[in-house]
Amino acid sequence: MLGDVLLIEEKHHIAGEEIIKEILKQKKDRMMVAISGESGTGKTELAHVIAKGLRKHGIFAKPIHIDNFYRILPLERTQWRQDNGIDEVVGYGEYDWDAIYKTISDFKNKAVNTMPCVDLVTEQVDQLTTDFVDVDMLIIDGLYAVKTEGVDLNVFIDITYHDTGKAQKLRGKEPQNEYRMKVLLKEHDMVKNLKSKANILVSKDYKVSVL
Repeated sequence: MLGDVLLIEEKHHIAGEEIIKEILKQKKDRMMVAISGESGTGKTELAHVIAKGLRKHGIFAKPIHIDNFYRILPLERTQWRQDNGIDEVVGYGEYDWDAIYKTISDFKNKAVNTMPCVDLVTEQVDQLTTDFVDVDMLIIDGLYAVKTEGVDLNVFIDITYHDTGKAQKLRGKEPQNEYRMKVLLKEHDMVKNLKSKANILVSKDYKVSVL
């Protein structure tokens, strides 16, 4: 996402190095790694650290943030969710999986791809063109990234929105934040069901376990 602010800490570097070791053990041609977890758990930071760290091993990894692939535009999403019911629409179906798999197919075929990219400043959706010919690996991060078919290594960050402090920050505020709390709760229910897909688990204190 354009304009995203990454808060990379030492824990991300330490966990990233452990995950890189596992990636190198399992490395294959056109490999794909997915990172899932709830909002605010450090998925994008971890994807960035891993991609940068793989450069030292001669591997060009491209992070793909699937929040860029929402079907409903950012400026319209809140109203759309409220109109259609948060419990009914928040979840896997909000994403354009056809576009996600088109990007994956272009990566596998070393083709040029144009994918959506949200500008967080304007909340508009731009288009990002990537030539995958020299990209060795995809790192897909997002709430439901480990649900993506064909992924070779699934990383799950086992931290809830309560652990990140988001629930406490939003509690007791105005309706917009009550809406956000409902979204976080629904996402929590959806994400926790994906934990069983993990090959690598990152704990609350960012310790890495290979399953």
